[in-house]
This record gives sequence, structure tokens and C-alpha cells, in this order.
Amino acid sequence: MIEQSNLGIFSFFAGCGLLDLGFEAEGYKTVYVNEFYEPFLDAYKHSRRKMGIAAPAQGYSSQSIEELDGKRMRAMVDQARSSGDIVGFIGGPPCPDFSIGGKNRGETGENGKLSRVYVDLVCAAKPDFFVFENVKGLWRTKKHRAFYETLKTDLVKAGYLLHERLINAIEFGAPQDRDRIILVGFQKTAFAKGDLDWKGVVHPGRSAFEHKWPSMDPFEQGGYRASPNNVPVELTVQHWFDKNKVDSHPNAGHVFQPRAGLKRFLSLPEGDDSKKSYKRLHRWRYSPTAAYGNNEVHVHPFEARRITVAEALSIQSAPREFELPASMTLSAMFKTVGNGVPFLAAKGIAATVKGHIDARYRSKPRSFNLAAE
Repeated sequence: MIEQSNLGIFSFFAGCGLLDLGFEAEGYKTVYVNEFYEPFLDAYKHSRRKMGIAAPAQGYSSQSIEELDGKRMRAMVDQARSSGDIVGFIGGPPCPDFSIGGKNRGETGENGKLSRVYVDLVCAAKPDFFVFENVKGLWRTKKHRAFYETLKTDLVKAGYLLHERLINAIEFGAPQDRDRIILVGFQKTAFAKGDLDWKGVVHPGRSAFEHKWPSMDPFEQGGYRASPNNVPVELTVQHWFDKNKVDSHPNAGHVFQPRAGLKRFLSLPEGDDSKKSYKRLHRWRYSPTAAYGNNEVHVHPFEARRITVAEALSIQSAPREFELPASMTLSAMFKTVGNGVPFLAAKGIAATVKGHIDARYRSKPRSFNLAAE
């Protein structure tokens, strides 16, 4: 088995770093971090200082990924390899241009074109592996699927064996119904063939949705409601609120105040998530999504208000110790939380990649620097 300290990641579109945190929890070390929006990058640095995680060896960058030079990135990858590291790129290019509920402009959109930029950078720098995360619309929608297939074709030409899977965050134990397409590639000359053995999956496929979850109940401000029988409580909003002690979390006070009074917050039944916005969560059910911006308001199950940043982080299955700096605007806080990959899903992806690399290393234990083969 490889040593954990010899797995290095270069992170792109890092946001506040929930994807990276999942990899770090599985023993990877972060070598380089790129995030164009500086408030997000500041949040990334803040959270890791609070958690005692070392800064990346090759530093942070807020340079646009469109301006990064492929040859320079290749040199940085080679530098990391020189100490024996197996190097991977991880990133989830902004997805609104492929989202059914988003702008849907596709590959020509301002955000959509960044998927091409990321893939081109992978092809130029040739890391040992990469992870590409995006909305299922890129993979499932006919309008965007052709573009997705061209990306895959270019990656194969660059020497990668590809694996893809449509995952849902709830499969990994996150209290959230959130589909994402995950594309993983390994250099053909370096890694074993065969399917990925997906790790961290505790509720395979659609099994989590087969339980008799509560639907809607009358709203009772501050009221008690006992947990139902025969549902996995660990997937509920209330379980994660309790687990993360959201009321005493550093981000507990970070919440949008209602602009038009409390009437709307008092009228929604608990669990009414039927509308595009103003979805009231049910305490004993999973959350419908993790989009907490101005366009999709998530309402607290039994309080007449929106959810706080601390509560949003808990629904993303973030560790309680993870926090955002108080200096951030509320909009930036909720955007970076909503954009992030749920921590438990990120951890499962990281474990899956590591397991595949381990299998290859066991088959050829003499060659540690796999990229050199």
C-alpha cells in the first residue's frame, strides 16, 4: 500500500475547499490551490488555519485558470513528482451553464467554457490522475452530452483511462438529495485497468429514498416533533444540526434576515419543498439540495427564518470544526457552501481513487513514481 503522504493534489475551482477537505481526510496532501474569487480563497485559508491543516507546498493562486500556462503546470507537477508524489488534479468547473435549473448556455457560456479549459490543462500537465465534478445536466442532457463526449475523447488521446459515475450525495451519508457526475481518469501507463471499486457508499443507488420519509407537517415554531420509526436518522437534517451543534457554531449568527416580514415564513408547512424557492426543510428528512443563494431560499424546519451558514455547512456534512470567516459577506458565504461538494461525498471519491492506486501499487511495488513508467 502506498504511503498516504505521497498522494498530492492540485486543486482548481477550490471554493472554500470542501472537496479538498475530503481528500485531505483520506490522507492526501494539497500541493497547490487555485481559486479565482479571492473571498473564497480567503475562506479556504481561514478554515484550514482553524483546523490546523498545512498550507500547500506550492502555494495559493487567484489567477484565472484561463491564464494558467500548461507548460508551467507540467513543471509544477514534475516538481511534486520529484519527491515521490503521485499527483492528481481535482476540480469542479462552475456548472450553471449545464444545469437544468441554471443558465443552460452550455459550452459557450462564461462558466461552461471553463470545463474545456480545465480539461485542456489536464491534457497539458499530465498529472497521474484527475477528478472532474459537474452537474448531471452535462452528462444527461442531449444538448450538452456531445460536448462532454468531446472532453472525454481528448482525455483518452492524452493517455487517460476514464471512469464515470452519476453519484448522489446521500449515497455517502450526506443528508442531501444531490446528483453529480464524477469523471475520474488515470494515466494508462501507470494504473491498473478495471472498474473502480467505489468506497464510502453506505446507501447504494436509490436505496436511501425507499424509506417512508415524512412528507409535510403543520409548522409549529419551536415545536417538538419526535423522530419517525424505520428511517435512517443519520440522513436527516435534525441529526446533522445536532451533530454539528449548529446553535453554538462560529457561523450560527450568519443568516439573511427576512425583508418582507415573517408572514411567508409562518405559512409554510414543515417539509414543503414543492416550490423552486422558499423550501421549508423537514427536520426528520434529508434536504432537497444545497443551493442556498438568493434564488433558492431554504427555510428552517421549525423556526420562522432561513437557515444559517452553520446549518448549511451541516447539510453539506462538513466537520463541525470547519468554519468560514466572519468578514465574508452573507452572499459569498452561502454561495461557496452551496457550490461545494458535500464533504462525505468528497471523502468517498478520494477513497475510491486511493483504492485504485493502491491496487496498482500492489501489482508493481517496485515502481513508486508511477508516472515515470
